[in-house]
Formats: sequence, structure tokens, C-alpha cells
Amino acid sequence: MHFVHHGVAIQPSVSKAGNTFVARVSILEEDGETTSLGDLGHFANRESAFAFAVRCGTAFADEEPLPKPPCIIRHR
Repeated sequence: MHFVHHGVAIQPSVSKAGNTFVARVSILEEDGETTSLGDLGHFANRESAFAFAVRCGTAFADEEPLPKPPCIIRHR
């Protein structure tokens, strides 16, 4: 699924990683360039991860700082 925000197509997505859900987003800009923001954070449920990906995508399109994820998982 994608949506357009101020002329920029935003495609949020969520993937499962163990017991968490990972938020991701890709941006298709007006000039045709695609940008992936990579893994944005880990969440307890799919809905929260998706909502965070949307927030990050719109912040990127608006040239604002990306929001911080609610938690950071450290891998040992």
C-alpha cells in the first residue's frame, strides 16, 4: 500500500522479526528517485509499527526530523 503526501509517494511496511514487528518505509520522490529509510524501530504489534512507518515517511517528505522509536533493541 502507498499514499501520496505533498506530492511524495510513501510506502510504509512492516515485517516480523522474532517476537517483534519492524517498521520500514520507502519514499518515491517526484523526480522518480526511491529512498528506503531502512529499519525504523521494533514494536510489539503490527499496527504500531505501521503507524510509526507512516509518521516517519511524512516527516521525511516534510523535511522534518524523524521521530525516535519508543525503544531500542540491542543485539549481543
